[in-house]
Amino acid sequence: MVADPLPIAATVAGLMMAASPALQIRRMLQMRSSADVSIGYLALLQLGFIVWLTYGLTLSNAAMVIANIASLLFGATTILFAPTPHSTTVTSRGL
Repeated sequence: MVADPLPIAATVAGLMMAASPALQIRRMLQMRSSADVSIGYLALLQLGFIVWLTYGLTLSNAAMVIANIASLLFGATTILFAPTPHSTTVTSRGL
């Protein structure tokens, strides 16, 4: 039996979106600064992920649950990396 491709595609897309904060973490590490990171924005996203995770659990929707757990983990990692000291010697290179 062939699996329905939509839940698979949704899970893959969700995981890719969940991993997108890795780009911000990479930039913070390269610039050695978190000056351009909004902790409030990231915290609000985390609340949204919690709501969607709860909804996914209520529906027993594995795609929603997996994607939102991954989003919570990547988002939390970004928030943990953000309090790094702001560097004044490194200039922005528009990465």
